[in-house]
Amino acid sequence: MAKKQRGYFGIGIINGKCEANIGTLWRSANIFGAQFIFTIGKRYPKKQSTDTMQTPRHIPLFEYETWDDFKKGIPRDCEIVAVELDEKSKPIETMKHSERAIYLLGAEDKGIPQEILKECTRIIQLPGEHCLNVSTSGSIIMYDRILKAGGQKNI
Repeated sequence: MAKKQRGYFGIGIINGKCEANIGTLWRSANIFGAQFIFTIGKRYPKKQSTDTMQTPRHIPLFEYETWDDFKKGIPRDCEIVAVELDEKSKPIETMKHSERAIYLLGAEDKGIPQEILKECTRIIQLPGEHCLNVSTSGSIIMYDRILKAGGQKNI
């Protein structure tokens, strides 16, 4: 008998600009078991050549014009986890992933605006003193979630 799924997560980017990064993030989300992906803002082209799995055909892609639009659709009891280099961030090594989470990434050139960081439940940081590629950061976060869940794609 299959193990019943517990929890879910989604991952997305605010003001993403690079087609390759967004497509790679979507592809990784599909592989690592995200239940949905999203974008906030309109800086990216619709066609994602690096998403060779055509992820939006397999898991929902939500596109929001603004942060306020995004907030209206957040599921109940779901925490927003920002991934950002910030003085208030906590290291990923000490993070316990919640059962229901939305991981928010910012574009490498602008990051996540401070006014939005203030509204996130938590801010986590990956090792290093410099910003990683956004699709790499997203892949690390999703892998960390799987690893800490004992290799299960869902908690």
